[in-house]
This record gives sequence, C-alpha cells and structure tokens, in this order.
Amino acid sequence: MKIIFLAGKGQSALFMYNALKDDFLIDKVIVEDDISIMKIIKGRIKRFGLFKVINQLLFQLTISKLLKSLSKKRIAALKKHYKLFVEPITDEKLLHVSSVNDSECIAAIKKINPDVIIVNGTRIISSKVLESTSALFINTHVGITPQYRGVHGAYWALVSNDKENCGVTVHKVDKGIDTGEIVRQSVIEVSKPDNFTTYPFHQYGVAIDLMKSTLNDIKNNNFKTFKKENVESNLYYHPTFSGYFYNRLFKGVK
Repeated sequence: MKIIFLAGKGQSALFMYNALKDDFLIDKVIVEDDISIMKIIKGRIKRFGLFKVINQLLFQLTISKLLKSLSKKRIAALKKHYKLFVEPITDEKLLHVSSVNDSECIAAIKKINPDVIIVNGTRIISSKVLESTSALFINTHVGITPQYRGVHGAYWALVSNDKENCGVTVHKVDKGIDTGEIVRQSVIEVSKPDNFTTYPFHQYGVAIDLMKSTLNDIKNNNFKTFKKENVESNLYYHPTFSGYFYNRLFKGVK
C-alpha cells in the first residue's frame, strides 16, 4: 500500500507522522508553505467584516497565548499520555511545495501513484488535485462532523453543551470543508485542567488510533464510510475576544 502524507507545517502533522511511520510505509511527505498572515486577514475581513476580525485577532493575540502559557504542564502531560512526538521528518522523505494545489504537488502525486493520501493541516484541496489520482484522500478533523466543521470543534461543542459530539473525525476528503464521508469518529474526555489550548491535544491523541484503524481497513479491503442523515451541519471559525469571555462567564467553557 503506497501512502503519501500531505501536510501543513503544524505540529499535529508531526504527531500523526511519527505515530504512523513505524507501522506503515509512507513513501513521501509533501509539506506546503504557510499562507501569508496578511492574505488570511484580508480573506477574513472580506468574509466577516473588520470589527469581528479585530475581535478574533484580539482573542488570538491575548487570551489564546495566555492560556497556552499557563497550560504548559498540562500540554506536556497530554503529549506524554498520548505519545505525541515531534521528531523531525527525515530529508529523504520530504518534499516542500508552496501549496498543495500547485503543479509540483500534482506531479509528485502522479509519479508516486499512491493508494492513500493522508491529509493533515493543509489549506482546502482543489478539485484539480483530488481528480489527479485515484487515491483515497483521508483527513483528520478536530471536531465531530457534520455538526462541527471548520476549526476548534471541541470548544464549540462544549459551548453548545454538546459533550457527546465533542471529539474528532477521520473522513474522506471531498470538495467541501470537512464535508466528506465519515470513516471513524470518537469523543474525547476533557477535565478541569483543560481549556481551549489543550482540547486539541486530546483530539490529536484519539485521532491516531482512528487513523491506524482506517489504514488497516484499507489495507485489508474492509474500508467503509457513512453519512449522518438529518443532523444540523455548521461551519465554525475562531472565537472572538468578547465571545470567549461570555462563554467562560456564563457557560463555564474555558
């Protein structure tokens, strides 16, 4: 079974790669460059308006950073508990591209002709890339789909008082945002020491076993997917500074 790992530069990609590399042969790791901050901000302003974007940035630059600083011991404990390792990927495995959607990435996919492409932390993958190969594109989403698409799925589930949908999903990639057919899902257990910055580490840890089971199913011709019918599907974005305080004060969600 030929596997390509298609990733962004976030640490979650290293967690997943290091967890899989000893059990599965990954032919190539294609890592894309980050999107420029200004391009991201301009896109957000166009979508949400200036006031909301400033409110989101204020949250990211103050509360999020403070929570992360205060949670260093908790994050270290979760990394140890879930065996989340950040050892660098060897140079011979790596291919750097400006974007997963550029011609260099498509050429590499066609050359390797993989059976599976594991996706982790990339920008939205274009139809041109998805249609360039017969490989299965499999993504890990830190949220339960289709109810909590987008970002920070665990946080938004807790804000919605929906603990049974506070978790993680492994799904096929299609043209939408976290809309692909579901392969596996699992909820996470959060406790008093956890907060906005620690929820993802629970999700990364649980996702590893889901991905391993998925790859074994593909290898053994037992791969299946499913869709949820008659459930509300929502796309979530970054919290705002004021919204976070409201949810913490009145809903107890950290």
